Amino acid sequence: MADKCVFYKKGYKYQLTRPYMVKLDVTPITPIDFPYLKIDSAGNLTAKPGYSWDGASGPTIDTKDSMRGALIHDIGYQLIRLGVVDCKYKEYFDMLLWDICIEDGMLPFRAKLWQWAVLKFGRGSTRPSVEA
Repeated sequence: MADKCVFYKKGYKYQLTRPYMVKLDVTPITPIDFPYLKIDSAGNLTAKPGYSWDGASGPTIDTKDSMRGALIHDIGYQLIRLGVVDCKYKEYFDMLLWDICIEDGMLPFRAKLWQWAVLKFGRGSTRPSVEA
């Protein structure tokens, strides 16, 4: 089970100040080790200090119960955009957003609304052209 604490500071919008590790049900095409992110062939993800993300997208606000879910969701979409994780994992990351937000105390109605939004509108954010 992953640690529930995400240590971050504002910068890009948010920036990790400590490593964050989680086991994902994702098999990357090849293990990757980027300056701020690594994932092995077993799905062990480490987001390193300095990794930046923008929190929740769309007409919503960032809250403590959304930070970890938004972090992992953003990482998942970035890995898809970079081509190191197959696009078939988009729905997995969308469902994981729900799971993590609920685990972190988000109200089910709000989590369901977020899940609906990423399932319906998130495809464009997984396209490689968004990464440039």
